[in-house]
Amino acid sequence: MFEQAFRNIDDVLWKEAGCTTELDYTEQTSWLLFLKYLDGLERDQEMMAALERKKYSYILDRPYRWESWAAPKGKDGQFDHNNAMTGDDLVEFVNRKLFPYLQGFKLKASGPNTIEYKIGEIFGEIKNKISSGYNLREIIEQIDDLRFRSQSEKHELSHLYEAKIRNMGNAGRNGGEYYTPRPLIRAIVAVVQPKIGEKIYDGACGSAGFLCESFDYLKRENSKRTTAQDRILQERTFFGKEKKSLAYVIAIMNLILHGIEAPNVIHTNTLTENLADIQDKNRFDVILANPPFGGKERKEVQQNFPIRTGETAFLFLQHFIKMLKAGGRAGVVIKNTFLSNTDNASVSLRKLLLESCDLHTVLDCPGGTFQGAGVKTVVLFFEKGAPTKKIWYYQLDPGRSLGKTNPLNDNDLAEFIELRKTCADSPKSWSVDVATLPKNNGFDLSVKNPNNGGEVKHRSPREILDEIAALDAESAAVLENIRGLL
Repeated sequence: MFEQAFRNIDDVLWKEAGCTTELDYTEQTSWLLFLKYLDGLERDQEMMAALERKKYSYILDRPYRWESWAAPKGKDGQFDHNNAMTGDDLVEFVNRKLFPYLQGFKLKASGPNTIEYKIGEIFGEIKNKISSGYNLREIIEQIDDLRFRSQSEKHELSHLYEAKIRNMGNAGRNGGEYYTPRPLIRAIVAVVQPKIGEKIYDGACGSAGFLCESFDYLKRENSKRTTAQDRILQERTFFGKEKKSLAYVIAIMNLILHGIEAPNVIHTNTLTENLADIQDKNRFDVILANPPFGGKERKEVQQNFPIRTGETAFLFLQHFIKMLKAGGRAGVVIKNTFLSNTDNASVSLRKLLLESCDLHTVLDCPGGTFQGAGVKTVVLFFEKGAPTKKIWYYQLDPGRSLGKTNPLNDNDLAEFIELRKTCADSPKSWSVDVATLPKNNGFDLSVKNPNNGGEVKHRSPREILDEIAALDAESAAVLENIRGLL
């Protein structure tokens, strides 16, 4: 039923001129899903208050509750078509009354981690792109049939929502910014092994894939949790920041559907924080992230970092090292050129990482791991507090070309997770003693597999030029012979 409802919603959005990509479909579905979820949450809390003989104070005033404007019900509990707005009336109410009212919640909120703040932040950043009130009415009726009450319903909805995010990630470059393949995330989480009671952070959370998969991992590994542990998971475990407004909305909705009722995700540019201002109380036990790479930050933002560079991924890596507690663990995706670039920023950053952290594992990912990204990536696993002595490398090779129709899967990473437990050597894995690295190569950490037996020996530029000159001379001689025959 849920899957068909999502298909029907996409079919209606396809008719809208303002909705042209999967990004638009996901955005418009998200704000309506959020309001439907909020309605269910308030009903549950009202019921809990009644059981405790307390009066519940609604977050939303009556005219702006789902049951009033979106899906009014008759005395029999069925949808009341006579009192339901549609057409121009519905669009005008949404654009001129509902959105301005919800945007005002940001000013009323007591803090950024409250549901009131999330409401104001979400509706301050997105717009209703559904211009036809009849289309909007049709979508609302589909969403009204969805239920968020039971864990099984939330579980099914979260899977469908993840599928929408995956499709969005495949829709083009902008969508790909928000989507990290879930099998890769699950492998990173399995290696880092977060525990209940630890604070987990992603400063570039996109659609919150790392936080959602960490939540699922902790629930799976701790099936006999206490009520107190559940409260810790809900309130004091997962923390994120996201700069882009669309990704922020999707992250909130994704975490809610996974079962975190008031996600600790803040809409902000993480890199505007000055590293010098970070105190021990701000730090985290676990950091899991795939920061954006290839972007450029302004000069004033670069001033916040000791190693100044315009490359966003390098700024994020400095931020993550600073944000880790002593003994804290991290798994961070970064482009593979970080391992060998010779510019000052890259060399300084590798030196900082090796001297302040134990970079114990490097996972080398094949091309095509990330849809729409033209660069290869590696995953850095490190622990803060002791310098690096030995690095274990694993070269991921699924034995096929990865692409949109043939993506990375969990089986591809099973051997990596298993070998990582003992850091064993294999045709795809090997260890390097940092003390043996040449001191004059700028801390070059580039991946060179000594075990695959098929390493390509690259010729020098002079050898290549000599061969080109020899071939040119040979071609000239052949042409001269042909001219002589004519």
